Amino acid sequence: MTNFVGWIDDRFPLTKVWNEHLAQYYAPRNFNFWYFFGSLAILMLVNQIVTGIWLTMHYKPDAAMAFASVEYIMRDVEWGWLLRYLHSTGASMFFVVIYLHMFRALLYGSYKQPRELLWIFGMVIYVALMAEAFMGYLLPWGQMSFWGAQVIISLFGAIPYVGEGLAQWIRGDFVISDATLNRFFAFHVIAVPLVLCALVFLHIVALHKVGSNNPDGVEIKNNKDENGIPLDGIPFHPYYSVKDIAGVVVFLFVFSIIVFFAPEMNGYFLEKDNFVPANPLKTPEHIAPLWYFTPFYAILRAVPDKLGGVIAMGGAIAILFVLPWLDRSPVKSMRYRGMLSKLALGIFVISFFALGWLGMQAATPEFTILARIFSLIYFAFFILMPFYTKMETTKPVPERVT
Repeated sequence: MTNFVGWIDDRFPLTKVWNEHLAQYYAPRNFNFWYFFGSLAILMLVNQIVTGIWLTMHYKPDAAMAFASVEYIMRDVEWGWLLRYLHSTGASMFFVVIYLHMFRALLYGSYKQPRELLWIFGMVIYVALMAEAFMGYLLPWGQMSFWGAQVIISLFGAIPYVGEGLAQWIRGDFVISDATLNRFFAFHVIAVPLVLCALVFLHIVALHKVGSNNPDGVEIKNNKDENGIPLDGIPFHPYYSVKDIAGVVVFLFVFSIIVFFAPEMNGYFLEKDNFVPANPLKTPEHIAPLWYFTPFYAILRAVPDKLGGVIAMGGAIAILFVLPWLDRSPVKSMRYRGMLSKLALGIFVISFFALGWLGMQAATPEFTILARIFSLIYFAFFILMPFYTKMETTKPVPERVT
């Protein structure tokens, strides 16, 4: 075996990569529960790719056959129902993991210097995931798939001068049709997954360049022994690889319970209207995207002007990209920040959940007013961040991790 590994090392840096990124990659020794979600995100990406490959073996990207092919997978393909539920539930669980992963970054300042580029890569991954999920949502060719795509693509028509042409180019036709389904299938199955895999690679490379953050926000590379090993670091393998396996086992228990007992999650993961074939002549009573888009959908509907709503929705995502430069706090972790930052983060989380719920509801006058209030709170968290993070009193940060 040693000779075999040596033979590979002469031709490919296998041992070097293993040591640099696992066995001799030193991570802070005080990781907690919030640091499971990075590895769980990779697990869900693999799940989506593997189950997606198997589903494409039976799926027909044709407007006349797409819905029937999904029913065929569910009813006639051996274990097809399981593959479909692993994929559909996996999409929602993927976003659960991603949102918790992003919240951990907000909690411990994992976007601050020197990790700005790491955060940018993460945000680009998030946008790519949203595109991937949106395109995949059209493929079952159910009522909500069809009309949800109709609503979202029509938003591009609000862009001055180029909007209508852009919307038509995205659809590939004057209306949502077979051409739309085919190009969304190509992007969902081939183009976006390739981009995602490349972005995840860059995200991990950037992480290992600057090192992992920790709940104290202390840079462990600043305290090393005579051999250059961080005093507060431990090798990722075997310590965190084993710890992550424990997290994966617990997560798979929860994931399996949902897949086997509540794959539709009462309409939150799979909506009842999507079990009806797409009908261009019959609009569903209430059109709404799946839950992971609803906070931004609520912001879109909160603005009465269509173009203004598109700008607000885009701005709600774009403002996350500049977060490292909005935060002026001298400390990273929320453990050592003042009450203003803690209060602001708590209110922001409440507003995000509220917007998510409002995005699922009908656009009544009362709910629209609430959506406007919570949209203002959402943006205020970022716009006021340079002021409240700079003026608050912070606690002294220890030189080494606690």
